[in-house]
Amino acid sequence: MPVTPQHDRPGTDGPIAERADAPGVLELPSAHLGLTWRPLETRDAATVQALVATIETADGVSRRTTGAELERWLATPWLDLAHDSLGGFDHTGELRAYGLVEIRPGDETCVRAFLNGGVHPEWRGGGLGRALVAWMEGRGRQMLAATGRTGPARLAAYVDELARDYRQLYAAAGFSPIRWFTDMRRDLAEPLPMAAEPLGVHLVPWTTELDDAARLAHNVAFRDHWGSQPHTVESWHDWVHGPHHEPAWSLLAVDDAGDVAGYLASERHGTEVQGYDSGFTSVLGVVPQWRHKGLATALLVRAMRLYREASMPYATLDVDAENPSGAHTLYAHLGYEPTHSWVLYSVEI
Repeated sequence: MPVTPQHDRPGTDGPIAERADAPGVLELPSAHLGLTWRPLETRDAATVQALVATIETADGVSRRTTGAELERWLATPWLDLAHDSLGGFDHTGELRAYGLVEIRPGDETCVRAFLNGGVHPEWRGGGLGRALVAWMEGRGRQMLAATGRTGPARLAAYVDELARDYRQLYAAAGFSPIRWFTDMRRDLAEPLPMAAEPLGVHLVPWTTELDDAARLAHNVAFRDHWGSQPHTVESWHDWVHGPHHEPAWSLLAVDDAGDVAGYLASERHGTEVQGYDSGFTSVLGVVPQWRHKGLATALLVRAMRLYREASMPYATLDVDAENPSGAHTLYAHLGYEPTHSWVLYSVEI
């Protein structure tokens, strides 16, 4: 379906600060809820990861957060943990709830504050979740107002479709489910299709020298994708070159002029992530002038062969259910099947 440009939303041309309704003072969750609150620190990574693992197990989510991911997340350069994070500790010093809000660098047409938090399953039902969401929303509104920007803004939270407690919490707080994302898996024991490189382009290994060219190509390729914002050098490196990035399985498509026409970055996901091994396509894109020529198919098929040569039983990826490029249909045609979904809950500002 056509994508409505985000800057065309009515009533969002003025300063964000005038619409954000940011609280002047951000109150901590009440002491009667039984926890003591302080900002998180990088040294809390193992503690936070243990809590996240407990939460994800209880909620039955499909993709788990690893310790390496959590450690890297808390060390993200643009995060101000002292102001934008919160941990709730019980009388024994155990972490029972956490919250973190971030605005990623590079946002242009819509400034987004992402909320991420959780409560230990044994501490749910007493109001902690509502209090934590209220704190994250308030901090997100403050951060959006402080950008000094104009135009659209969004409070956003990605929630696993199976995490009913969190879906209910965000819905009760006034967040709306506005977008669905689907995890897909392809059995590599099944025969793989053939796919030739389009004339005028060659698939080559991902190199450091062409990494920034890939970033710039991505910013062009995803300009017409809902919710996508340009990546800075910093945010691109944090996103693509994470702890599970697998350079040997990552590809660039370079045209005869030496420009990046397409790209596919891969990660190695083990049993600690999803219960089985797979080659995960973390990002795939083709610049507009090279679309509809079979380049995306060629990249995917080459990547699947690399995964299989490395003894991965599955190829996995995720996709916006309403991706304007028709990616969902392409993946299904190549044998990928849906396994799970995520929901983006939002308050549009």
